[in-house]
Amino acid sequence: MKVSIICVGKIREKFINDGIEEFRKRMTPYVSLEILEVPAYQIKQQADELKARQVEAEKILGLIGKDDYSIALVIKGNAISSEGLAQKIDELSKSGINKINFIIGGSTGLDESVIEKAEYKLSFSKMTFPHQLMRLILMEQLYRAFKIINHEPYHK
Repeated sequence: MKVSIICVGKIREKFINDGIEEFRKRMTPYVSLEILEVPAYQIKQQADELKARQVEAEKILGLIGKDDYSIALVIKGNAISSEGLAQKIDELSKSGINKINFIIGGSTGLDESVIEKAEYKLSFSKMTFPHQLMRLILMEQLYRAFKIINHEPYHK
């Protein structure tokens, strides 16, 4: 199985990059993982937020293959446990899905066109997290999910 994290913007903070790289290394035995970064649209005024989402959406949608299964990270999505995420990934894998995309929006969120395209909407919390930190949180939860799927200790 292949997992792609499609996200907006680059990570600038070293501590976040270090955490992402650590979990990337830990996941190598379980999954082929790639992180695809879409450039963030430069917002000059508040009216540019809609334009930013639209421009970023066009680039995100261009990275999604026709046979991919996409999961958009959105506040109003389904809130599930770590075990629930593991079960979801395991079920997708067993059903013949070869690639799962996890999509993280930028500072203005995801455009509705991306949310509609996603087969599943996932919420990590009702709180808003910085999109850069969300990438690290997602990486940790993916690692945890693969440990659960493989019945290996870690997830307590």
